[in-house]
Amino acid sequence: MQQQEYFEFISEIKNVIVKSRYKAASLANREMLLLYYYTGSKLSGKIKKSNWGAKIVRNISDDLQKELSGLRGFSYRNLQKMKQFYEEYEIFKDVLLSAMNHEIIIVPLATAQFANSEFMPLLTAQTGEKELSRQIERFAENRLLKIGFTHHITLINKCKDLKERFFYLQKTIEHQWSNSTLEYNINSQLYDLKGKIINNFDKTLPKNLQKHATDAFKGEYLLDFINIDEEDNERIIENKIVVNIKEFIMSLGNDFSFIGNQHRMIVGEEEFFIDLLFFHRTLQSLVAIELKSGKFKAEYAGKMNLYLSALDEYLKKEHENPSIGIILCKEKDDKVVEFAFRDFNKAMGVAKFKTTRKIPKKYKGMLPDTDILKKLL
Repeated sequence: MQQQEYFEFISEIKNVIVKSRYKAASLANREMLLLYYYTGSKLSGKIKKSNWGAKIVRNISDDLQKELSGLRGFSYRNLQKMKQFYEEYEIFKDVLLSAMNHEIIIVPLATAQFANSEFMPLLTAQTGEKELSRQIERFAENRLLKIGFTHHITLINKCKDLKERFFYLQKTIEHQWSNSTLEYNINSQLYDLKGKIINNFDKTLPKNLQKHATDAFKGEYLLDFINIDEEDNERIIENKIVVNIKEFIMSLGNDFSFIGNQHRMIVGEEEFFIDLLFFHRTLQSLVAIELKSGKFKAEYAGKMNLYLSALDEYLKKEHENPSIGIILCKEKDDKVVEFAFRDFNKAMGVAKFKTTRKIPKKYKGMLPDTDILKKLL
């Protein structure tokens, strides 16, 4: 590698950083993404063209820090991520590099290349535009440049399937998820489980609500924010959830507002208590959640039907939609659930909850079991 070539490369990157700083003093998200994408493109291209080794990225980071005192965001690890960011979305280079600064590069969009790419069906589904070049521009501006760099790296590393990645990309934009919320939803398999809850919504809710209601619930909920022991009953699990209600609402999804637990209702001369009661803003419906520490039983549907009837009679406001009940249990038989719901006229669904906090196989036998630990403590 020639020393002059290296210094010219450092100088070019430094000049672009300075220009971008003046253009947006705080490096607004859009400008930062474009700057990172440009830097990634230069790194990727130079490493391939000049056969620079892996160590060169660390040297570039060190020298940029020396040239620009107090420079943030250009560590060795971040430079590697910029290169990854560019290479993952290299097909967007024409529009993204042009968008950054017309003085740097002005190129026609490679629409022919794009038309044959795996991005094409996803892009057209997002935009609905007819002209391909316009679709690419709109997608870049309204999707790729609307979330943070950290979000992008999370999506690239955790979602190799593009349909899944763009699902989370869209949800992040819609609901302004933090990166931690994005990671939680990916880890809890929102993409795979959303809308998979067994329910009778198609028979019990107005048509305009059926799809929204199905999309609002998952078939399985990850409760890793609490420690659940095998012997814990419903009340213990409920108390743990209430203590961690913020995390539980995050696991439920968007638009849930917590009303209370053990919500008391009087029907005739008897008292009944709903484990957890929520209100869903988009559905405009009360949502009753009953916790079951074991397997779903058919009789649970009858009790939930009574709760929902009472909520609609005594608590639901005139402008609100029918109440919805969710039975959250450890296990279920789908056919039993289907038959249990068949003749009820209230909207209900059954979902499972789980935790992933299990001892890895390689460590089993190396630690005492829970019963022995409890005795020791």
